[in-house]
Amino acid sequence: MSKNVRALAARCLYAVVDNGRSLSEELPKQQQLIESGKDKGLLQELCYGVLRYLPELEQHVRRFVKKPLTGKQRVFHFLMMVGIYQIKFTRIPDHAAVAETVAATAILKNKHLKGMVNAVLRSYQREPELENPESLPDPVRFNHPGWFINKIKAGYPEQWQQILQQNLERPPMWLRVNQQKTSVEDYLNLLAEQDIAVKQVAEFSQAILLEQAVDVTKLPNFAEGWVSVQDGAAQMAAPLLQAQTNDNVLDCCAAPGGKTCHILELCPEINAMTAIDVEQSRLVRVEENLARLGLQAKVIAGDAANPESWFDGNLFDRILLDAPCSGTGVIRKNPDIKWLRRATDIDALVILQQQIMNSIWQLLKPGGTMIYATCSILPEENKQQIAKFLASTADAQLESITVAGESDDWQILPGENSMDGFYYAKLSKKC
Repeated sequence: MSKNVRALAARCLYAVVDNGRSLSEELPKQQQLIESGKDKGLLQELCYGVLRYLPELEQHVRRFVKKPLTGKQRVFHFLMMVGIYQIKFTRIPDHAAVAETVAATAILKNKHLKGMVNAVLRSYQREPELENPESLPDPVRFNHPGWFINKIKAGYPEQWQQILQQNLERPPMWLRVNQQKTSVEDYLNLLAEQDIAVKQVAEFSQAILLEQAVDVTKLPNFAEGWVSVQDGAAQMAAPLLQAQTNDNVLDCCAAPGGKTCHILELCPEINAMTAIDVEQSRLVRVEENLARLGLQAKVIAGDAANPESWFDGNLFDRILLDAPCSGTGVIRKNPDIKWLRRATDIDALVILQQQIMNSIWQLLKPGGTMIYATCSILPEENKQQIAKFLASTADAQLESITVAGESDDWQILPGENSMDGFYYAKLSKKC
């Protein structure tokens, strides 16, 4: 099989957009067909880029293709978007982008479409701009599905355009130092020795933001567990939980284990650490992360909504509930979320979150603390969810979160202090 990167990108995009596959699952399958690290990176850039700007790129294709492609020809619709994306958004020379994209038609086994693909890309080169961008439908203008735009407008009437724009940006790279191995100060010195520039260190969590993303193999002592990659917003969870010596701690919906590990890094003297996730396959990542970092936890495949199947009767002092959510705060990192999620998914997620929260609350000791967290920015999954829980749970009270001047709960929006969108609420159980 030829390793034409554009052909692989078109196949990957077709699988995600038309067949509903996850980009995190489909992209590695296509990357396995490539040996060159540079080409693997290009394939990722093309897939992520097209998914970021999908409606805009489709609008360009529709300008020049009067009859939509269907059936087995549908993959060529994505191939043309791959070509236009290269011309519009990358530094690849136009002639190379066109030539390689046209050559992909042979790999995709439909040479008679070669002329059409070539003609569309040449036409785009001659007429690169859409007419009257301001008059375009919102999904095309802002490169998000209409239902999502409407929700963001309703939830954030003053900030909705800024949120949508941030979702189109590339995510920065944040590091979490394993303070059982080294100090943040010493690790900053190691980064400086490797000429890896640091943009900032978060005051509350000590998360390190790099100037530019680097391959993890270039991070000093990464394989030895000195450091992990984790967004700055996600690194707020463990400090907010404030696990103490001799605590019995639960990380609920824990995979891939970043927060589990962070809790242990900050307080290795806790009595017991339990990490559960409903999917056994996802717990492999939790075990791998624990092993690399030299940490230990009890890892259980279990349904958080039905704890009777795994709970041993010992109540927890502290619980981190990183609830299943829409992922609408991490679209920068996972642009396929925009096209895989549906408006109807949100209602189902809200019900699931309620079920899990009500079940897990029963496992918390009186006087204990639970952090409710999501990587969502939708109010119904966050502020509204907590308001309902407090109204229906007599022994629950909301504790203030005073990080960065916040109080009560804390909604972080995409791009705020260079972080992902994230939500935190700190609940205590009355004695």
